[in-house]
Formats: sequence, structure tokens, C-alpha cells
Amino acid sequence: MSISLSSLILLPIWISMAQIQQGGPDEKEKTTALKDLLSRIDLDELMKKDEPPLDFPDTLEGFEYAFNEKGQLRHIKTGEPFVFNYREDLHRWNQKRYEALGEIITKYVYELLEKDCNLKKISIPEGYGVIVLNPNENYIEVEKPKIHVHSSSDSSDEPAEKRERKDKVSKETKKRRDFYEKYRNPQREKEMMQLYIRENGSPEEHAIYVWDHFIAQSAAENVFFVAHSYGGLAFVELMIQREADVKSKVTAVALTDSVHNVWHQEAGKTIREWMRENCCNWVSSSEPLDTSVESMLPDCPRVSAGTDRHELTSWKSFPSIFKFFTEASEAKTSSLKPSLTRRSHRIKHEEL
Repeated sequence: MSISLSSLILLPIWISMAQIQQGGPDEKEKTTALKDLLSRIDLDELMKKDEPPLDFPDTLEGFEYAFNEKGQLRHIKTGEPFVFNYREDLHRWNQKRYEALGEIITKYVYELLEKDCNLKKISIPEGYGVIVLNPNENYIEVEKPKIHVHSSSDSSDEPAEKRERKDKVSKETKKRRDFYEKYRNPQREKEMMQLYIRENGSPEEHAIYVWDHFIAQSAAENVFFVAHSYGGLAFVELMIQREADVKSKVTAVALTDSVHNVWHQEAGKTIREWMRENCCNWVSSSEPLDTSVESMLPDCPRVSAGTDRHELTSWKSFPSIFKFFTEASEAKTSSLKPSLTRRSHRIKHEEL
């Protein structure tokens, strides 16, 4: 009968642990022996021993998944949603499979944006009428460089035998430490570090950078913003930093479930007044689309996005947003205020 390597390794561990739990005068020696045994195990190799090859399909069809008419990812045969634990007790392999599928979905989304939304993927600087900001990508992850510490004992007067013994102990200590780290976090194959993108280390920095290098330098006379969630906060920060420029170039701003706060962000009176006249926030609400929603902040009108789901507020309110932009553009052309400011749901200054 053949016995696998994992059986030969794990059986003595189980026996040793059982003996230690029983106690006895040699408990310390047994603990030391067990630690020494564990330090000799290559956890990575042990995990990979019975693992299938990391060879995954490069298409959705290859994974046997497809998006249905509702845009939901479903298994072609079972109709079930994505299952992470495709193979039991193989977390590392399941994670790699998940990442491979994610790469395919990313490409698929880009194709939808180009095919169905008529967008064109180009490298910046852009020469087109639509700029899609990417405020969430503020850093890249790279492998942390290994720092090699050279001992100065070579130049000391220590005997060579003593230095060799110290070096051996140091290497064994590092090996044990690395093993225990892998045991605690077996999925982390490499030590990673974050490198922040220059002048784009936060959503606020990114918004200001795109404004300075692209929007402010464009020939566009009517600039419109659609800012979702934290994007609203980033826009308010942009106004604080570039108030005069924004006022001269931006015609209207549509916020969707924005999390901005003019008090916490210390937006001045002139900014708050401008936002009351030129901004509207479509918020998550079970009320019908465009229904007035109360606000405790003295900034801009709040109306229902027609959905109580935060992630759907932009999509659900698009018809009203584009109508708002059209009215604002026409009002600017005729030197009139946007008609939104004359609607019944506008927050009056004296009510605040």
C-alpha cells in the first residue's frame, strides 16, 4: 500500500501533539522537537502537492458562465450564481480561479462600454467630450524588496566557529519565522507594498489633477459633472481648492447619493450658494423619481433617485439628470438660471 507524503508528515505531528497534551516531565523537549519538525515542512509545497494545475480558461464560455438578460453572472448549465469554493479544501486554487475569471469579466465590461455605450477607450490626454475619472485607483501593489542585513561580525575578533554557529542559529530562526507566517497566512505568497500614484494618492487629489491637466485646459464652455457617492465629496473639495475656475467653467453638477458634507469640509458661503443654484443630489429613497427629500445641509436640493439602493442611484436618475443638464445649458445660453432652481422642491435659503 502506498502512503502519501502528507500522511508521513502529518501523522507524527498528530501523535506528538497528543503526547504533549497528556503532559509529563519531557513536555518542553517534545514541544521543541515538534517546532523543529514543523520548521522542516515546506507549507507551500504541501499545499500544492494535490492541487490541480493553475491553468484556467481565457473566456467566459470556458468557465461555463454567462451574463443573463438582467446582467447577472450565471452558470450556463445550472443557472446558479458564481461559486467561489469550486473545489473543497483548495482555497489557494479557488482564489486563483476567482482572479482569472475576474480578469475576463473586466475585459467584458470594457467591451460593453465600447459596444453598447458607444464609448471609446483611449489613452489620456483625451480629445473627446466625455472624461471618466478613476478616483479609486490611488496606488499600485508591488512586491516588497527584500532587505539583506549583513552582519558586521565578520570584521570582529570572534572565532570563526562561533560566527558560523551564530549565523546558523539566525538562519534557522528566520526559517521558523517565515514558516509560522505562512501558516497564519498561507494565501500571501509575496510580501507586498503600496506605491501611491504621484499627485493621485487620494480621490480628492485625483479630481484636482484631472481638473488641472485636462478639464481646465479644454476648450469646452459647458462642463457638467456626475458625481456618485464619495465622488460628491471629491467635487466639493475641488470647489474649495479651485472655486473661481470651477464657477467659470462648470454649468451644472448632478450628485447621486453623495456623501459630501459642506460643514465638515468647511465649504465657504459662496460655495454653498453656488451649489444651491447649480447642483442637485439624487439620493436613495423609496419615493418616486424626483420627489423632494428633506435636507439638513445648506447646500443643494435633494430629490429621490427612484430607488433605495445606493449603487443604482446614478442609473435610475439618468433621465432626470440629462434633463437637468439640458435645462441648465439652455438657461445659461439665455442668461437665465436653471429651471431646477424654480421647481417646488428647491430648498429655499430662509428655510435652512
